[in-house]
Amino acid sequence: MSHQYDELKKSLLADGVIDAAEVASLRAKLFADGVIDQEEADLVFELNDATSGAKNDPSWQTLFVDAISAYLLADGVVDDKEAKWLLAHIEKDGEYDQNEKALIMNLKAKAKSLSPKLKGKL
Repeated sequence: MSHQYDELKKSLLADGVIDAAEVASLRAKLFADGVIDQEEADLVFELNDATSGAKNDPSWQTLFVDAISAYLLADGVVDDKEAKWLLAHIEKDGEYDQNEKALIMNLKAKAKSLSPKLKGKL
């Protein structure tokens, strides 16, 4: 992870909760160039794993779903490589939390197609 995102992650996780102001700031940074790249998507998943179960602002779930969906659906399809990345992140902490469930629902609704690797897994 780049130094820029490492510092941002430390700052956001300092109190263990992601509040509305932090979500707004993070959204502005992530979407500044109009594209979510893998490093940014990795950061969003790391933040989600670190704060799962915390009393995060409800806007955190929206940002999580928006950012990961933007990364995975840039071409409208979740291919095998992207499915492998997604499953690795979801399974990493051994928890399938509410944000990840909302993400999957969004991907199922918006993707032109989903990799067979995801069928039956989620």
